[in-house]
Amino acid sequence: MANSKLIVVEGPQGAGKTTVTDFIRHGLKYTNLYRLCGTADSSPTGKQKAKDMYFDLLEYIKKMENKSINLLFDRTFFTEEIYSRLKFKQYDFSDIYEKLLDEFSKLDFDIYYINLYLSDTNLYKTRLERSGKAITEYAKFNIESSIHQQEQYLKMANELSKKYNTIKVFNVSNDTDEEALKHKIKEILNF
Repeated sequence: MANSKLIVVEGPQGAGKTTVTDFIRHGLKYTNLYRLCGTADSSPTGKQKAKDMYFDLLEYIKKMENKSINLLFDRTFFTEEIYSRLKFKQYDFSDIYEKLLDEFSKLDFDIYYINLYLSDTNLYKTRLERSGKAITEYAKFNIESSIHQQEQYLKMANELSKKYNTIKVFNVSNDTDEEALKHKIKEILNF
């Protein structure tokens, strides 16, 4: 029986993943934070690299079951699937994604999928213009890209909630002030 939480925070660029994962990491005791970026190879050969990386990651997570350690991820294979759906990648990842998702849903953790989004999509402009924002070659930071990503992440969250009862899915609007957001996250994760 699960004695630890597995938390995945996803969402488009500029939705606030870093803020939320930093808050959870420092607020929820015994939590390890992992920030993933996927592989830089968006060509067809990148599919095998991504597949290997994420199956290895699931193997590692499985080894951490019932160790009284919470695992927190800022992006995982869900991002790979979204970027594939949006054609940022030159390959279809859905076959691998479905296998990964099936294994993920069977892990012996209390599993949370938190999808961040912005109700007011105009906020992406200021968030994406801040200094120090990482830049990827295949997913340029711009409002339109983040809005398209948001649409896909919301669709994905809906798919997850319908298909898996072992994954607690939460769509969290990050338009409010930081204290309200923190309160909502604490409520979801019960800390």
